[in-house]
Amino acid sequence: MKSSDNTFSVEKAEDSSGFLLWQVTNLWQREIKKALEPHDLTHSQFVLMASIHWLTLQKQDVTQILLSSHTKIDPMTTSTVLRTLQTKQLIQRQEHKTDTRAKTVGLTENGIKIIKQAVITVENFDKTFFSTLGNTTQTFNEQLLTLLEQKNA
Repeated sequence: MKSSDNTFSVEKAEDSSGFLLWQVTNLWQREIKKALEPHDLTHSQFVLMASIHWLTLQKQDVTQILLSSHTKIDPMTTSTVLRTLQTKQLIQRQEHKTDTRAKTVGLTENGIKIIKQAVITVENFDKTFFSTLGNTTQTFNEQLLTLLEQKNA
């Protein structure tokens, strides 16, 4: 029997975009965590290391602020994760060439080796995970970008 309480605007939980996104995000995060375990990386560590590598390949001076902005990880969390990566000797920090308040962040030789392996793992995982979307993956990515852009506007 259906309740007469109209607290929710949707008839079924599956009609709530936010609830579905939350469920898919949790599923994806659980599975990516398993995929990254052999590399001894959390997902946040992976994202920051991959971003350091990406931005370095783009010939950018990688700073903590740039990383935070690029990844959408808040500055305090970025700092905490970078400290852990430095303790694991996967990144190094040094004085910025022109901005005395900033430090540049780079991968160590071991960090480069690990991130190159982890990127292959994550790209293969994503390819498999999102393969059920078939030829709509590009549209899905564009829709995700639309959601991100509306928040940044």
